[in-house]
Amino acid sequence: MKKLLFSAFILVLLGVSTSVKAQGQYKSALGIRLGNTNGITFKTFVNNKDAVELIGSFRYDGFGLTGLYEVHGRAFNSRDFNWFIGGGGHVYVWGDKRPGFLDRDQTTVLGLDGILGLEAYARTIPLAVSLDWKPAINIINYSSFWADEIALSVRYTF
Repeated sequence: MKKLLFSAFILVLLGVSTSVKAQGQYKSALGIRLGNTNGITFKTFVNNKDAVELIGSFRYDGFGLTGLYEVHGRAFNSRDFNWFIGGGGHVYVWGDKRPGFLDRDQTTVLGLDGILGLEAYARTIPLAVSLDWKPAINIINYSSFWADEIALSVRYTF
């Protein structure tokens, strides 16, 4: 199941493209996300202020896939900094090392996510760095609120 989700993530990642650049910045970016849940992040802009972000993450000996729609705006009156806010959903499939609060039959969880962050774009090198907070509410198979998702993302832009 983990391999199937990861393969689906890669296919979606490769299939998403656009020709519009965000606020004069970059079109798409791929990189790593470091925090309580580490993983891979891909962001692409659908117009000059709206982006779609996909996050493949690893936690509790399992794999998660999160899809987010984000609205970006200039921060600090600078073309190199953006704030962003958005929302979306997630699915997590956990392995045997899942948390003790989950029943042994609960290996898949579905829920909703929010995101709030700040991103810096380095114009001299193709790099974007962001810091964000991504709270989540699990709805199906386990009801809970997770507020511990603070992460640093470093992405190669293209």
